[in-house]
Amino acid sequence: MTDTLTKLAYQTFQQGKSYFGVAHKTLSTQLGQLAVGKRDHETFPLSPDVIERIYTSLNQVIETDWNDAKKGIYPIETLFDNPWADFFQYYPLVWFDLPKIWDRIRHKQYQSFDATIDLNDYPKYYRQNFHHQTDGYLSDLSANLYDVQVDILFNGAADAMRRRILAPLKQGLSHFADVPPSQIRVLDVATGTGRTLRFLRSMLPKAALFGTDLSPAYLRKANQLLSQLPGELPQLCQANAEDLPYRDEQFHGVSCVFTFHELPGPARQNVIDQCFRVLKPGGTFVICDSIQNDDDPQLNPLLHNFQKTFHEPYHRSYSEDDMTARLEGAGFVETSIQLHFMSKYWVAHKPA
Repeated sequence: MTDTLTKLAYQTFQQGKSYFGVAHKTLSTQLGQLAVGKRDHETFPLSPDVIERIYTSLNQVIETDWNDAKKGIYPIETLFDNPWADFFQYYPLVWFDLPKIWDRIRHKQYQSFDATIDLNDYPKYYRQNFHHQTDGYLSDLSANLYDVQVDILFNGAADAMRRRILAPLKQGLSHFADVPPSQIRVLDVATGTGRTLRFLRSMLPKAALFGTDLSPAYLRKANQLLSQLPGELPQLCQANAEDLPYRDEQFHGVSCVFTFHELPGPARQNVIDQCFRVLKPGGTFVICDSIQNDDDPQLNPLLHNFQKTFHEPYHRSYSEDDMTARLEGAGFVETSIQLHFMSKYWVAHKPA
């Protein structure tokens, strides 16, 4: 009876976030069309069949999330880990930020940053207003708004998709069953605000966790959010994922969430090569990113609209990229693929 009520509470919680996300996107899109006017690209209207497929897929990822928690892969309390303080503090700023976004869209400004931000230390491909984000990934405002914006984009399912890395990673770590839990080391590459690290901590309360990101603003945000957790604080480091500052074979597991679609092809390969280098023999590398073309043909119109509506300069290249070939080229073996809602997962292993 308790499980039934808890599951109902979780489903209600997710349904509420989904309805909220749809309402926000509907209203903001309508206002944006008035503010920006006609744009020089074509988007596809979503048919009733596509909308039904979206909600079927959304419900499936929520069911999988519940089942993984029920099986003990991570605590059920993790399902309700929501940054409410950030939501109530920063959601109003999402609306106040929209006029600046609309202005950049109207003037086709895709590399616009505050004058106080020094861009010299960042690769050229990183100096973008990804999805029209104010200051890209290089301001505290951007870091504060990011989690709210992404959860709205995915109809409240962003965390459920992030958590799909946990089961395959935990299974992969079983290869090191003879290693004490406190000596297990896991790295989250391009950790952003640290949401994935929070979920890794809930699954691995004693492990040594590490996170890198190129943005100092996002690392400040991650440190703020992760410092709220009990236990050892994950070790955060500002670094380019193409040149990870760790020794060879340091980690038992590596994860990377929502990053590769924002990298050009050569950088994707460099990051994969680095993850292979720092992973121990027998270790597991789990990638979560956007679905690709024809993974779910019914959702192809959604991918097309995403590429046309948002500033994602490398998404089209990514959506046609053979990531499995890239992983195998780096030396990974036994690569498997999963699909959950709008995300795709590669689970790869370094030969023991």
